[in-house]
Amino acid sequence: MGSLEPPINLTVMFLDCGRKPEETHAARGEHQEAIEHIDEVQNEIDRLNEQASEEILKVEQKYNKLRQPFFQKRSELIAKIPNFWVTTFVNHPQVSALLGEEDEEALHYLSRVEVTEFEDIKSGYRIDFYFDENPYFENKVLSKEFHLNESGDPSSKSTELKWKSGKDLTKRSSQSQNKAGRKRQHEEPESFFTWFTDHADAGADELGEVIKDDIWPNPLQYYLVPDMDDEEGEGDDDEEDEEGLEDIDEEGDEDGEDDDDDDGEDGEVIKYLVVGLLHYRENNNHYFSHN
Repeated sequence: MGSLEPPINLTVMFLDCGRKPEETHAARGEHQEAIEHIDEVQNEIDRLNEQASEEILKVEQKYNKLRQPFFQKRSELIAKIPNFWVTTFVNHPQVSALLGEEDEEALHYLSRVEVTEFEDIKSGYRIDFYFDENPYFENKVLSKEFHLNESGDPSSKSTELKWKSGKDLTKRSSQSQNKAGRKRQHEEPESFFTWFTDHADAGADELGEVIKDDIWPNPLQYYLVPDMDDEEGEGDDDEEDEEGLEDIDEEGDEDGEDDDDDDGEDGEVIKYLVVGLLHYRENNNHYFSHN
């Protein structure tokens, strides 16, 4: 077997085509020098980015502390509104997709939600769910924590649910899916409460991120979302009203056309009567003059 030849660099051949050897050597040196300078500049950019991240983290830590009294005040006001949190979750498009009917029933006992970022912020956060006395579980508080260690590895842990007898929604959900899965086209989602036992991929926990980054900053915007069923109902009523108005307009147009036709016919009759009277008067002028 012959020796393998080194691969041909077509780019270099193209660039070098038509150049003298000394010109080619000089061009390569310039390219290499430019690459080295670009690398130096890029290192400076990366250094500034790291510095910016540190400064941003300090600002975020500062304002995170400043926000706490307002979060506390907001929680006190929310407590005055019945079913605030279950309504908020049901109105949220991503969270509502995770809720079965029994989950919604259980969440009617949810009285308070709190999201707490750890002091340094970057190492993780905790979500606390406070429940009133309910027929489903014994816990007063359910929590789930998300941690990021120094090496960047994510992990999570949560409160162990203490279900009351026969009320474990996570088991009921799986059983109902196994029995009805083949018959039903739209299966009930897994119970919302399975989230407290799922620690398989803490770094990609969508529900935790949605609650922390989307719902918690401003839950009121989702509580105030109008009921889609009501909107559809109102839309149907509006359509019916518009159809009714169109029918009335059409009837009015038809009546108007009939009136116009009648007016036209009456006008023609009057015209013929006047012409006939004038003609008669001309022919009998002597009679009118004597009288």
